[in-house]
Amino acid sequence: MPPLLALLDAALLALGFVLLNKMISKRTAPLPPGPRKLLLIGNLLNMPREREWLTFAEWGSKWGDIVSASVLGRQIIILNSAKAAVEILDKKSAKYSERPVLELMGEIVGWKNALVLLQSGEHFRAQRKLFRQALGSTSSVAEFFPLLERETHKFLKRVRAQPDLLESLIHKTAGAIVLHITYGYEIQEDQDPFLALAHEATEDFSIGSSPGGFLVNILPVLRCIPEWLPGGGYKKIGAIWANTMNEMVNRPYDWVKEQMMLGAAELSVISRILDSEPNLTPNREHDIKWLSTSMYAGGADTTVSSIRAFFLAMVLYPNAMRKAQEEIDSVVGPERLPKSSDRDNLPYTNALIMEVMRWHAVAPLAVFDIRPLTENGKTIIPEHEQLAGTPPKVIQVLNQTQVAQGRVSDQLRPIIIMYKLHDEAVSEIGAGPDRTAAGPPK
Repeated sequence: MPPLLALLDAALLALGFVLLNKMISKRTAPLPPGPRKLLLIGNLLNMPREREWLTFAEWGSKWGDIVSASVLGRQIIILNSAKAAVEILDKKSAKYSERPVLELMGEIVGWKNALVLLQSGEHFRAQRKLFRQALGSTSSVAEFFPLLERETHKFLKRVRAQPDLLESLIHKTAGAIVLHITYGYEIQEDQDPFLALAHEATEDFSIGSSPGGFLVNILPVLRCIPEWLPGGGYKKIGAIWANTMNEMVNRPYDWVKEQMMLGAAELSVISRILDSEPNLTPNREHDIKWLSTSMYAGGADTTVSSIRAFFLAMVLYPNAMRKAQEEIDSVVGPERLPKSSDRDNLPYTNALIMEVMRWHAVAPLAVFDIRPLTENGKTIIPEHEQLAGTPPKVIQVLNQTQVAQGRVSDQLRPIIIMYKLHDEAVSEIGAGPDRTAAGPPK
């Protein structure tokens, strides 16, 4: 088929879907305010494709705590305050905090089985329970403190020897810690294969899950078109990413099982679970594999972001760094490095770390699906029905983590955290009892 005709066919197909979408949809009430929407395509042209949270925060300053946008008929609700996020995502989490269905990364690549996209149900409950069993108590976490201290010492030595490689050394250390806790695996100093695999898979996810990244996430009907048609090129990319995902799920897990058979396995979350459950059903093994993948992929990425933010903060706010150093010197002394057991005696340093996490949120954007009708003040978020042959039409809620955590200032303020704990809406904001983000202690 000539390329021009193929392009025309794809365009007509997309247009037909949007028109059908509009005809079937029943809007029961007006949506919240937001940027001007064009006929049929909505905000397709001004939907950001990178650093989306900055654009959404700008929209929030213009249109308020709750902003609406749309792309080809799919509505997006953006929450820009702690109050709105807690009211919708936390207090009514059973209805409004489902994970989104992403056609490319979830359905095609396979991330739908990982906690980041896993829908509520049997597998979600099983994986959460497994995680709590393995790392849900203070004593179980404390078993890994020596590992954390050992890897931190290695990191400091590497930075001292190669300060110009700081960012790559942060990646290496974060990956080493997560791989060891999850699988009992000790990384190779140069070009570790499991580290490279995790980095590749998480990079793929970041690209493929962007709100404006791939049209198939907005128009699931595009899954039906062949790869050679315009709009079908995602299938080739998806196949490559799915292969990487499959390797990340299976290779480290199989390595642990092999080490256990040889009697050489070190303490890890997975070895602990497998020791306690020698006779696994296929469903149980599925959950164990994907729990380990969630830890492996997500843990390293968030740790890297936190440590990078800390280094940046110390450069920008040397007074805060000096105060923390003075506290450590007075409590720990010059003869050794701090240990986990010193934390209770380092209130300023603990507050500084917490404040860095507020100042530079690790995950500035969180995406949820909303299906039922709800009310929020005078605004009603409309219910969406199911279209024949497609998943339920949903409203995505993009929770601006930085704004929702009360980011009223770009200044680093550890003293405030020391003497005034976060408001409940700030410290415990999340998405229901199983998805609550960590906050300062009560």
